[in-house]
Amino acid sequence: MDIIKVDAIDSTNTFLRDLNREKHFTVPVCVVARKQLLGKGQMGTIWQSNPGENLTCSVFMPIEQLHLKKQFYVSIATSLAVYDTLRRLMVTKLSIKWPNDILSDKQKLCGILIENVIKNGSVIGAIIGIGININQTKFNNLPQAGSLKQVLGQSLNIEEVLQLVLIQLEKRFSELYISNFEKLKKEYETVLFRKNKASTFIDAEGESFVGIIQTITNEGKLQVLIEDEIISDFDLKEIKLLY
Repeated sequence: MDIIKVDAIDSTNTFLRDLNREKHFTVPVCVVARKQLLGKGQMGTIWQSNPGENLTCSVFMPIEQLHLKKQFYVSIATSLAVYDTLRRLMVTKLSIKWPNDILSDKQKLCGILIENVIKNGSVIGAIIGIGININQTKFNNLPQAGSLKQVLGQSLNIEEVLQLVLIQLEKRFSELYISNFEKLKKEYETVLFRKNKASTFIDAEGESFVGIIQTITNEGKLQVLIEDEIISDFDLKEIKLLY
């Protein structure tokens, strides 16, 4: 895979998206930055990362005509690729917090931001931003944040972690290419954080309620069992799972 290394950049996702518009990539390409000035997280949040201590990268992955209704499988494949990477690094108590945060116990080690490239009603590629906390040990006002160094008790080589991530990404995306959706979904649900456990959620109006995560739909909505044995579907803007 081609790797572009930069020292400081506003956002690796923005840089790679603009580069793809110019180059029209047909093969995987990775941009990795020592420092991100305006790293982006889910729902417009800012991804905090100390320069040189963590992995901040974006990867363009080509996709062969994935129907828009199946686009959440890009998130599933990516989440599992990072999960696989951390498992190989001997990180314990791993889970995926819907839709694609990677946790060890309740500590968030990785955030993922995906921007799909769409043409004629199909996903033809994805720009995948990945931030993994590796050697940083202090996080301001982020009580749930953790790092590999905190979990494993030792520093890691960021370049080696990057290479592992890229290998696992290509493996998981090969399953997308052969439409192995059922297998991917089953693996994802097996490691889903708080699955089948009573959990507290906040809805779009800010009201809290208790529910039990059942599964996800093929479109990526979270199915939650709530009062009166009703199962409701929620998308990312409609619900927040509290730790």
